[in-house]
Amino acid sequence: MKGNPIIGAGYFFRGLSMLTERRLRAWVILPLLANVGMFLLIGGAAWNLVAGLVQATENALPDWLGFLSWLIAPLLWLTGALTTGYLSTLIVLLMTSPFHALLSEKVEEQVTGTSVPALEGIGPALLAIPRGIFREVRKILYYIPLAVFVLIVSLIPGLQAFAPVLWFALGAWMMGLQFVDYPMDNHQLSFRDVKDACASRRLSSLGFGAVVAFVAGIPLLNLVVIPAAVVGATLLWCEELRPSKAR
Repeated sequence: MKGNPIIGAGYFFRGLSMLTERRLRAWVILPLLANVGMFLLIGGAAWNLVAGLVQATENALPDWLGFLSWLIAPLLWLTGALTTGYLSTLIVLLMTSPFHALLSEKVEEQVTGTSVPALEGIGPALLAIPRGIFREVRKILYYIPLAVFVLIVSLIPGLQAFAPVLWFALGAWMMGLQFVDYPMDNHQLSFRDVKDACASRRLSSLGFGAVVAFVAGIPLLNLVVIPAAVVGATLLWCEELRPSKAR
């Protein structure tokens, strides 16, 4: 397999370091505000749900198993926090995908010094929201059969030990595809092209996606994961994946 997972992971951190640059700041603010708002909304609901589950669990435990609440409660809170992070990130991706394309466009123009004939402004980005949602749905439809396969493996005795590794590898692969799709879509390239490009530098794509998948599940840090991943994926596209035929 071609590529380098360490270099791939580095694209995310390079993207993170570029978020405060003046020329990109305006294109970072909207996805960031949307992520903060969605995280607070989902987080409030998750807080009430987990608090109820913790209380119900503690009430259901007999006195002689009361010590288990010290183990169960932190696990429930951790699960709630991770779920909130992933769910809010997914919803924001669906809602603001055209604005991520705009951010990717500006990054590519800054890095390469050449114009990208993509959305060119807020108005076209708003009009492109239905198309962006359709493209996000396309990724979900690609993900579902793979997730079902890993789920089946998770239920087979003897293979269950490999399930956590497979889930994380699938998450890393999907995160790579998810964000590399933005710069490639700006060049009118299909989702099949995205898969082929990431497969051509699989280790770099997996290294990048693994960091994004990990950070997306960390509360507060996940608030900046989307714009940082968009910028990082654009750097990956420009430096490793960009075909000579890019329009």
